[in-house]
Amino acid sequence: MNNSKKLGQNMKRIRLEKQMSQGDICRKLDVDRAYISNIESGNKNPTLSTITKLAKALNVSIDELLK
Repeated sequence: MNNSKKLGQNMKRIRLEKQMSQGDICRKLDVDRAYISNIESGNKNPTLSTITKLAKALNVSIDELLK
């Protein structure tokens, strides 16, 4: 499995565990829902800056997103 897919799967799992919608993440990051959807599906490869913002929005460490 490639790293983008792994990141997306971890992100989605954490988001659902925290009972958050993609819209919740979008509002925290000020991005389109389609962008979040593309990250979760492994179609987008976010920058380190975006990964940092995602981790903060989900209230987890970067390590947790990337493991």
